[in-house]
Amino acid sequence: MQEYITLDVRLIHFFQKYWLGMARFGLFVIFFWFGILKVFGLSPAAPLVQKLFEATISFMSFDTFIILFGIFECVIGILFLIKGLERIVLPMLLLHMITTFMPLFMLPEVTWSGFLVPSLEGQYIIKNLVVIACAMGIASQLHPMHRHQHSN
Repeated sequence: MQEYITLDVRLIHFFQKYWLGMARFGLFVIFFWFGILKVFGLSPAAPLVQKLFEATISFMSFDTFIILFGIFECVIGILFLIKGLERIVLPMLLLHMITTFMPLFMLPEVTWSGFLVPSLEGQYIIKNLVVIACAMGIASQLHPMHRHQHSN
């Protein structure tokens, strides 16, 4: 029994030591990889993005938008790697997550195959709850900003 307790303690310490770096790296991989696929026109998500684009945006061409969106995702990924830039990347992630969840409501014929039964596209979107949880874990490690008091 003691060896299980020792293993348990070692695993917990290992996870405590490395979770933050792994979370940052995982978010980088997801955002940079998926973003670069959009930049090079290779993303399997492009048809879904285009349908949402056509339902919401009309001030630029889709070809321009998908490249800019891919670059935006790459930047999010890179920023998650850089300690100290969390307060910049978290609002960017919030904007991205809002747009990512929009198809669940705006394109239900694509994202749902039945009541509470997501299509593959819907599952792809819903898994972003894990991305949000991971980003929240990173944010929980930040130190609060202090208000500077100015004297007259």
